[in-house]
Amino acid sequence: MRKVRGDRGMFDVASDYKPDRTAVDHVRHARMVRQTAVLMSRRGDVWQTDLADISATGVRLLRPAGWHGKRGDVWVLDMLFGDSANVHVMAEVARIGDKYVALAFARIPEDTQQALWALLGGYADTLESWDD
Repeated sequence: MRKVRGDRGMFDVASDYKPDRTAVDHVRHARMVRQTAVLMSRRGDVWQTDLADISATGVRLLRPAGWHGKRGDVWVLDMLFGDSANVHVMAEVARIGDKYVALAFARIPEDTQQALWALLGGYADTLESWDD
């Protein structure tokens, strides 16, 4: 079921996604390794960085030099994949490391959803195990 926020037509990932807690804790949505530039913006701050990987629930980006975000911040991300797929989402900072920043999708505008799911293909429905 898709939730619509007012007339903006956005998929509310944060409240719609309910992970199955009976599943093994070390399973996540499969990550697709792709290279593309990403523009991050928040309250007048704009940073350009590169995508490390993308999944159905979020992205991992190279941490921009001098970037000063913090866990819980919501950023607007613009990613252009080739000439046809412009993925524009709102994402919340989930983890910050020395080299990478991981963000979980918070809002996906309706006009972006088809491009994102087409880009992910089989990765959208695939789970993978991971270790600490």
